[in-house]
Amino acid sequence: MSAPVLDVPPHFNTFLAFDYGLKRTGVAVGNRLLRTATAQSTIKAEGDARLAQAELRVKEWQPDALVVGVPFHPDGASHDNTLRARKFARQLRGRLKLQVYEVDERYSTTEALAGGARDPDGGAACVILEQFLRSLP
Repeated sequence: MSAPVLDVPPHFNTFLAFDYGLKRTGVAVGNRLLRTATAQSTIKAEGDARLAQAELRVKEWQPDALVVGVPFHPDGASHDNTLRARKFARQLRGRLKLQVYEVDERYSTTEALAGGARDPDGGAACVILEQFLRSLP
C-alpha cells in the first residue's frame, strides 16, 4: 500500500489519526511503542466546525504528530476525496503547527468492518494509524 515512512523523528511517540469523510471523520489515537490504535468518538461536522473539533482532540491528546488517511481508487488514481483529504491535512498542519503524515487509506473501512468495528469511521482511523505505526522503524 504505502511506502515506509522514514522521516518520523524517533522521539515522536503519540499520534492522532483522522479518517476524513464529507459528513464524518473518524479519529484514533495510538503510540509507537505498542503500535496499536484506539478509536475515539467520530467527528460529525463539516468545514470549519470539523477543524475546530479536530483541534479540540489535539488539545485533549497532545500528540507528537497527526496522521491523515488519503483515499485513492484501487488503481492508485486520485479522485475528489483524495484532494479533500489532502486539503484537510494542509489545514491541520497550518492551524495546529504539527507535522501531518499522509497515509494511503485504500480499503481501511472495509478492513475495519471485516474486523468487527462498531463505528466504521473510528475503525478506519485505527486501521490507518496502525498501518502508519507498522511502517516506522
